[in-house]
This record gives sequence, structure tokens and C-alpha cells, in this order.
Amino acid sequence: MEATVTTANNDEKTWGGGDIQPLGASYGKMMMWFFIVSDALTFSGFLAAYGFSRFKFIETWPLADEVFTHFPFMHGVSAPMYYVALMTFILIFSSVTMVLAVDAGHHLKKTKVAVYMFLTIIGGLIFVGSQAWEWKNFIKGEYGAVETAGGSLLQFVDKDGKRVALEEFAVKLPEQREALTRSKEKWFMEDAETQPTYSVAEIQAGFKAHPDLLIRTETLTAAKKKTVLTRAESESRLNTAKYVVEGANLTRNEYGSKLFADFFFFITGFHGFHVFSGVIINIIIFFNVLLGTYEKRRSYEMVEKVGLYWHFVDLVWVFVFTVFYLV
Repeated sequence: MEATVTTANNDEKTWGGGDIQPLGASYGKMMMWFFIVSDALTFSGFLAAYGFSRFKFIETWPLADEVFTHFPFMHGVSAPMYYVALMTFILIFSSVTMVLAVDAGHHLKKTKVAVYMFLTIIGGLIFVGSQAWEWKNFIKGEYGAVETAGGSLLQFVDKDGKRVALEEFAVKLPEQREALTRSKEKWFMEDAETQPTYSVAEIQAGFKAHPDLLIRTETLTAAKKKTVLTRAESESRLNTAKYVVEGANLTRNEYGSKLFADFFFFITGFHGFHVFSGVIINIIIFFNVLLGTYEKRRSYEMVEKVGLYWHFVDLVWVFVFTVFYLV
């Protein structure tokens, strides 16, 4: 009895990365789209978590116009959101130069591809550097605040409601305060536990010496303004102070809710890593363009694939910019 063997049709249209191209895309571009979709879901989860946390603690959430007020070489000048808007413009403009690089690649114009790729790299580097500068100012802080034993944040304002920095009224008391340096700290201590510039007692003494000062809490009013206490209420709340907070970290935040700082570091840091990775990839592609690698292949598809990634990174920043700075 003979066995009958049936084989599959070798002409069957299964995609092996060859000439059969689903949606008219090559294997490499399809894989880039798969990565972009999966990464988009990751960012969506992060931003959704941010949204839920913000609306749960909406009354104590920091106001972006009070947090991001710095501009390079303009110390002491309040420029809310100006530099963040400039960063966003630079990143979006780098997407334009990337589009021009891809278009030049379609026409096999090596010089134009190199020029536009170079401009894209410069835009990415400026954005990453600007984001690092924003982090530095966010971590350092500007005004300072105190935290009560119950975890509430107290900020200082004058009679007109204008923020007042700790250094403007705190006094130096003749007390023994030794800075906790790395050489003296214990193995279980963290840098976040180092002593601030002023002690709680020095803040309290300085506040008593300035009767025109008031305290405002992190709680928002119906008019989206921080609640300012009376002088008597301010003195009473200040007596419950336990920590002096300068700047922001993963433990404390002088601007308001601690979760804001946690999400800010995590989401903007994760996005910044994507931009930095894109810059490195763009640099590699740029040198390949200069070496004539794609000219020899008669195809600049690699520029197009890295362009998809770059546009995705820019699009993600639009959503990050919206939820952190605008909403």
C-alpha cells in the first residue's frame, strides 16, 4: 500500500519579507510600525495613570504656570511656559527637516539628505539639552516651602499674594547644624535626607520677624488659585511644620503633590530617553549617508524608517506637553 504525500503549494502568498508586501510596506517598515504601536500603548498607559492621579488629587496638584517659569539667561524673570513652548517648536521643526530628508532620499539627492539629517540631529540635541536644563531647575527649586507633620505643603507669600523665597526672610540661628555629607552618612541613608539650607526653627523665626508674610496652602480654590491663610492661621499652621522642602525629588516636592514630581521625572525622562536614542540612530544614519551606503543601494528606505520613529517621538511629546503643561 503506497502512502500519498501532499505538499503545500510553494506559490502560496505567505509573507517572508520578500516581494509580497502587506499594505505596500517592506518588512523593515512593518517591524517599525509594530514597535511604534507597542510603544504608543506603553506611553498611553503612563499618561492614563497620570490623568487618574491628577484628577484624584486635583486640589493639591501644582500649577504649571508656577512651576515652569524659567528661561535661559533671564534669571529672576518670570516667563511661564515660554521655554517649554520653544522646546516644543524646536522638536516639531525637527520633524519638518526629517520629512525633507525623506523626500530628498526618494529623489536620491545625497547632499540634501545629509543636510536635513544634520538639522534634525541638531534639533534633537537642543531638545534633550533643554529637557536636562528643565530637570535641573525643577530639582533645584526656586522658592522653597515647608511640609507639615501631616504631609501638607506650606508656601510663603507677601500681602499681595506674590511668592517669597525662604532666603528672603529666614534667619540664621546659633544652632549646631552639620551638613550630612556622603562620607558621613550611613549605608541606609539616602542623599534626599541631607539637611536643607535652613532649619524649620530658622523659617519659623524669620516668619515671626516679618509680619507682612502669609502662608498659602497647596489646596486650590474654585478660582484655580492657591488658598492664602490669614496671619493667625499662618502662624498656627507653621507651628506644625516638620520638614523644609527645597526643589523636587521622588520624596518631596515644593510645588505641590509629590505624585506630580514622580510622574514628571518618569514620563519626561522616558520620553527624553526615546529622543536621545533617536538622535544616536540619526547620527549613525547620517554617517552612512555621508559614506554613500544608501546611494550604492539606490534606496534611502533606512532614512524613511528612522523618520517614522522620529515622528512618533515628536507626536508623543505633543501629548506629554498637553497633559503636563497645558491642561
